[in-house]
Amino acid sequence: MARRALILIEGGPWGCGLLYVQAAQRLGLHPINLSADPTEHNYLGAECEAIRVDTGDLDALIRECSRLRATHDIAGIICAEEEVYATVGKLCQYFDLPGPNPASIERCCDKFAQRQLLAEADIPIPAYRLAANATDVERSAAEIGLPVIVKPAVGSGSVGVRLCRTADELDEHTTYLLSGKHIWQSSPRVLVEEFAQGPHYLAAMMGNEVIGFGAAKYGPPPHFVFRQLTFPAQLTDDQRERIADVSLSSLRTLGLGWGPTNIEVRWTERGPVVIEVNPRLAAAPEPQLLQLAYGIDLISEHIKLVIGDEWSLRKTHSYTAVAQSLIPDRDGTLDWIGGERRAAAVSGVAEVKFCVEPKTPIVRKGDYRDRIGYIIAASPSRTETEAILQRAVNLINWSITPFPTPGEHV
Repeated sequence: MARRALILIEGGPWGCGLLYVQAAQRLGLHPINLSADPTEHNYLGAECEAIRVDTGDLDALIRECSRLRATHDIAGIICAEEEVYATVGKLCQYFDLPGPNPASIERCCDKFAQRQLLAEADIPIPAYRLAANATDVERSAAEIGLPVIVKPAVGSGSVGVRLCRTADELDEHTTYLLSGKHIWQSSPRVLVEEFAQGPHYLAAMMGNEVIGFGAAKYGPPPHFVFRQLTFPAQLTDDQRERIADVSLSSLRTLGLGWGPTNIEVRWTERGPVVIEVNPRLAAAPEPQLLQLAYGIDLISEHIKLVIGDEWSLRKTHSYTAVAQSLIPDRDGTLDWIGGERRAAAVSGVAEVKFCVEPKTPIVRKGDYRDRIGYIIAASPSRTETEAILQRAVNLINWSITPFPTPGEHV
């Protein structure tokens, strides 16, 4: 009898790959990873069969999946990485398997196209302009008014995203984006947006259902480096209702509503303003927080959806779960990082994870790559969870030796 397999294209977003592999195994599936570079995924090997294939080539993926189908019962094809999620949708269509609508995913991943569709539907979003060159950027910023957010029209993880408060900052970041230093996922197009100010919330969704709302905190501007995420967010009934309404309206407008989605919203003077609709599972540690806060294993439920099984978002409890990122305050060489075991031993700490090894060069980029680790804590009490988290964070230490300055002897 052919082995029932789940095909995982690339990994999961920033640390979710292992969670997918483990969930697949718990569900009795044999996980097979197709990746352009399997060595990038440290959970492979004993945990998961790995096959090297150009995941940017749909025909190559079809050939490989067809080959696998000769010896395996392919139950489903899954992914949560934005760069290849539309391709996964096309694969699912080709093999007549449940999957996301690739056209909707492609439209949504183009932030300008997403903005246009939301604006046409009168969904509240920041004022925006599309720019192809420095002159366009300068004119767009003048029309919107400083400060503005300047970012690539296609991308994720806050890569290339900056708050520009002055003309000099605008010129500096525009030069960075268009001078060849930024690695573009598509043709160079810049989005210039109004800076919508107010608390930042995340709506975690599956299908057309809202799972819950998280409150996100970021490091100091001009960057948007995630520092802390809390589920559930402290919201009034009116705020919850209005954020849910604008989130569901966004899904309908963008042709989404299949699988996991996460929607970023700022609560401004005019109420909820949609910052971004991400048509995929959110990056770790959000899935872990949802499970700790509500008892919902979103990754397992996503797999059940993909393989055509019945899935459920039934909540089994109500805790407060908080994740704290570990962010270095300088560039240099990481001499050592420690305290993981002591922090993990604190009652109420669910996970302590280091993303780097000693002797790693640390070069802060002002995006998700700055994170060198994170800690997650949970308890029935918000106050107690915050206290648990702080105790654990205080037990983590590291040392970074700054890089030598030019001409300095080492």
